[in-house]
Amino acid sequence: MPTITREHEREIVEHARAAEPYECCGILTGNDDAASHLHRITNTSNNPNLYLMDPQQQLNVMMESRKHGRQVLAFYHSHPHGPPYPSATDVRMAQQSGWLGEDIYYVLVSLADPDKPEIRAFNIMDDGTVIEKPLTIQATSTS
Repeated sequence: MPTITREHEREIVEHARAAEPYECCGILTGNDDAASHLHRITNTSNNPNLYLMDPQQQLNVMMESRKHGRQVLAFYHSHPHGPPYPSATDVRMAQQSGWLGEDIYYVLVSLADPDKPEIRAFNIMDDGTVIEKPLTIQATSTS
C-alpha cells in the first residue's frame, strides 16, 4: 500500500493549484512503498486535459533515484476539474509506457472541490484494469 507524508500531500496539492488550468505531474521515489522524495516534473503538454512529463527531467529523476538506492514508486498528476480517477487517456498512456502492475502507483489529485482536494492511488494493470489502493498519509517520512 503506498505511503506519502503530509508534506508530500501538501506539495502535490500546491503543485496542482499552481498548474491550473493544466494538469501537473511528478514522480514519487522511495522504498518499500513509502515515498521519501517528491520530484516535480514539467508538463510539456499544451492540452489542459493531458500531461506529458518532460523526458529529460524524468530520466534525471530515475538516474538520481537509482544512484541513491531509491525506486520509482509512483507517478502523480492532477485532474483540475475532474475526479481523482485514471481517465481512459491515463490508462492508455500507462499501457504505452509499460509502467504497469502492482509495482507502480498512479497518484491522482482532484481540485474539483477547491476547498477539499482529494488524493487517491491506483495500480493500472496490463489489461487496463484500474485497482484503487489505500493511500496512507504519514506525518513524516520513515527514510
